[in-house]
Amino acid sequence: MRLALYAFCGFAFGLLLVGLRELLFGFGENRCSMTYMFEYPEYRVSITLPKRVARQYPSYGLYLYGEGAYAQETRGLKLTGAPVLFLPGNAGSYKQARSLGSVALRKAENLDRRIHMNVFTIDFNEELVALYGGSLRRQTQFLHESIKAILRLYKDRPDPPTGVVLVGHSMGGVVARALFTLARFNPRLVSLIITQASPHQAPVLSLDPYILEFYSTVRHRWATNAEDLRNVTVLSVGGGYLDFQVRSGLTALSCPIDDLNKMSVVATAVPRTWVSTDHISIVWCKELVLATVRAFFDLIEPETGQFTESPEKRMSVLNYHFFRHPVLQPGGAQDAPVTFSGLCLRAPMLSKCLISLTVSVQVPHVLSFGEPLNCMLVFAFYFQGIYQMLITITSHCKTTKDRLPSVYRLRVPWFREDSFDTASIPSVSDIYSMLHTSRPDNASSALLQLHTAPNCQYKVSIRTSFPKVLGQVCLQCGISFGMLLTFNLRVFLIFKRICFSLDSVFLWSSSACLFSCSASSDDQGSADVLFLLNQAPQKVSQKSENGFRASDGHSKVKECNGSPLLTESVLQDVRDDLQLHFSLSTLLTLTMMLTVPSLIHWRHNLR
Repeated sequence: MRLALYAFCGFAFGLLLVGLRELLFGFGENRCSMTYMFEYPEYRVSITLPKRVARQYPSYGLYLYGEGAYAQETRGLKLTGAPVLFLPGNAGSYKQARSLGSVALRKAENLDRRIHMNVFTIDFNEELVALYGGSLRRQTQFLHESIKAILRLYKDRPDPPTGVVLVGHSMGGVVARALFTLARFNPRLVSLIITQASPHQAPVLSLDPYILEFYSTVRHRWATNAEDLRNVTVLSVGGGYLDFQVRSGLTALSCPIDDLNKMSVVATAVPRTWVSTDHISIVWCKELVLATVRAFFDLIEPETGQFTESPEKRMSVLNYHFFRHPVLQPGGAQDAPVTFSGLCLRAPMLSKCLISLTVSVQVPHVLSFGEPLNCMLVFAFYFQGIYQMLITITSHCKTTKDRLPSVYRLRVPWFREDSFDTASIPSVSDIYSMLHTSRPDNASSALLQLHTAPNCQYKVSIRTSFPKVLGQVCLQCGISFGMLLTFNLRVFLIFKRICFSLDSVFLWSSSACLFSCSASSDDQGSADVLFLLNQAPQKVSQKSENGFRASDGHSKVKECNGSPLLTESVLQDVRDDLQLHFSLSTLLTLTMMLTVPSLIHWRHNLR
């Protein structure tokens, strides 16, 4: 049995290592472009908060981002731009706002600053709110006070802003939505929220009741007051397969289907971005930051210099920059979209006929271990849950002169997590179809579209990738599985160590007793040692002038200089009693280990 247990634990641990390796190293490097500051960034700390707020939240702060001449102009805090407030997440720094603020400043300079933004950022003291949820409520309340302090800076303007746009990273996005749970919060103060890699569905780690209660309150508020919150526009952006801290399935918003103001998308599907980001790079990924800043400037009304109050315009602009992005400007007339119907179609601006073919195939079983399914051109296939596929596309042309690259698109109808890939000709391209959400029963199948060059041959092979499946298992439930495996293995090793230690203790005690008796018949030290070990003293008879006498007359006793020692039955009772106490102590210790994240949070906040 012990050998079987070791074999099972080793096999499970091996699968876990394979999954973790694929999760961390199996999807290539980050392809985001870095954002750079052209001038030294400055954070103005002279934003006045009421004394009550400063006294109640001494470790928090509110800053205004600036660079160069703009930082000099805003020293007096006479602001004229549209206010945007950045919220960091778990252990996040307020300085993470510099990518958004710097790109917005450069964009405003290109427009001669006719319209511009004032980017604020909150310092949450880099609190570890993912490890301890008790601070989430305090952060929400301080956010409310910060919004009121920002709007007071514009009170002397002829057209002051009526609200603030929020950009929240990770848990900062959840805090932004939690604003609407406060009893005294005016919903008109925030009409647009953009979240980046924020776990809206559930916390990544549920380590205490505070974070569960916080999520429950936010979920209940947005579910029961959905009609009152329809004018609030929320856009949630997930990082994609590179973000293994917050999987993109958790970033989806749970709202009524008919509420078009609540939108969710993965970075790989954002037009002109088309890259996956890890959990931190989503705040500085140039392609995504450019899409966000362009959307903000399109949302600013030229007449007032402030963000529009029209929900329809907000939805139109966000759709333009984050979902479809045609060549025309938002709201302009558009031609009918080109569809693939298996016939010869003619598209605008193209002189050649587009040939399309759609083939539905059943994907190989997850345990087929590499048996490929070969097909051609465009096809559709189903995915279930964490099911993963490795798609290999091989292209070959008779001549490669003046050949444009091929574009491969994996389209997911039930969640905006499309991915794009480009390939030169000839080439061999591998596409890992790792989906973040399971397919609903009434949704159509996932579709792989190949936009190919004419007079070329393409071969598509679909095979299972068992390591990728393990990687996705680790991504979605690896934390719980790892904690359970570690707990079971640790309990087994501890109990094994306890049993070994008890045997050693009793062997040493018996040897010490015999040595002591042989050295001096009057020395009762060994007997005292056994007496201290005995947790069931009723099993031992009273001490007599001849030493210890066994209480069980039927058991075989050992004598030392004529004095009887403890019987084997008493020693077994002592061993069983000590094992019980060690077992209870181990369980209590393991239970107390659950409070370690809170202890880390407390230690982190000592400064």
